[in-house]
Amino acid sequence: MIATSMNETIERTENVEQVEARESPLHAEHVRRGATMIEVDGWLVAESYGDMPAEYAAVRGGRGAGLIDLSARGRLEVSGAEAVMFLNGMMTNDIAKLETGAWMSSAFPNVQGRLIAFARVFKLEGQKFLFDTEAATHQALLKALSRFTLAGDFHVRDVTDELACISVQGANANGAVDHVLSVEAASLDKNYVGVFKYQNLTSIVARATHTGEDGFDVFINKDFAALVYERLVDAGVKPIGFAAANALRIEAGIPRFGADISDQNVVLEAAQDEAVSFTKGCYVGQEIIARIHWRGHVAKRLAGVAFETREPVAVGSTLIAASDGKEAGRITSSVFSPALNRTVAIAMLRYAYLTPDTELTLKDATTPQSARVVELPFVRGGWHEAK
Repeated sequence: MIATSMNETIERTENVEQVEARESPLHAEHVRRGATMIEVDGWLVAESYGDMPAEYAAVRGGRGAGLIDLSARGRLEVSGAEAVMFLNGMMTNDIAKLETGAWMSSAFPNVQGRLIAFARVFKLEGQKFLFDTEAATHQALLKALSRFTLAGDFHVRDVTDELACISVQGANANGAVDHVLSVEAASLDKNYVGVFKYQNLTSIVARATHTGEDGFDVFINKDFAALVYERLVDAGVKPIGFAAANALRIEAGIPRFGADISDQNVVLEAAQDEAVSFTKGCYVGQEIIARIHWRGHVAKRLAGVAFETREPVAVGSTLIAASDGKEAGRITSSVFSPALNRTVAIAMLRYAYLTPDTELTLKDATTPQSARVVELPFVRGGWHEAK
């Protein structure tokens, strides 16, 4: 059985003012298919459809594909003749180099170089951009972008309530998208995006992973999301809940805001270097981020930790270096990995203990639990072989 920790989600939900959780446009579909629903970052999401190991297996290491409802994520549309100029002053990656029909990851820092949000930026036709970010960072990113709307030809529109997002992940993601949507959509290269017609409906499709496996994200009008979802299920794509998706993303070494990272982290501590350009010039927080980069390293950084056993490890647990007995860091996410037959974790580790194969132990464990530092991702899935 796959065991995954959601302690950080539950704790954060309990510590905020209680408001009614939002529902995805696919909520009725999840309920109809027997999903157990839980609240995550203010949204009701499917935790599992009753067989979490089977959901995991549909995506990892087989020939199938899994279907994840990502509609809870935030989606923002940015346009205008001065969009590139304004955006390049706010984000860590170089959007001026992004070609139409491609996408990139980027961070949005504050003036101290600390993280506001990570986002994927899709460049569409006509100087229009679609931003996709986690539910936990949706409002923060919207606020950061909106404050420039009166400064020039720069327009921001929140389209979260207009578009649903459905992600197909796994070895057969390409075949499923070809069968249900179009051969053109399935032919997208990695990190590319296109606008396609599906039964006279416009959809935005991006080749992207959330699991380390090959995958596609489909953005479509919320009123027709159930239709596309049903067609994909009929094509053999298995619905995947939050628990299995969380296990897959930990194995893939993908950090989650509110669990592995927060607004207290400097951007470079998140180990997402592909989201940062060190040559493009000035942006908010750039001086601090550049200073850290050119001095050689951050004081702490996310890394992988592989345990020798299958025993569960609690989020927040302290790690001790075997070499000197000093505190090395703490666990931010953990899960039993079926692919590796052991417990694995993402941890925020001090710089001195980031070297792969550094031996660690779990502080105050009732039984000894030894571990070692490994490079992320834990599992190199089909995304690394996809075109």
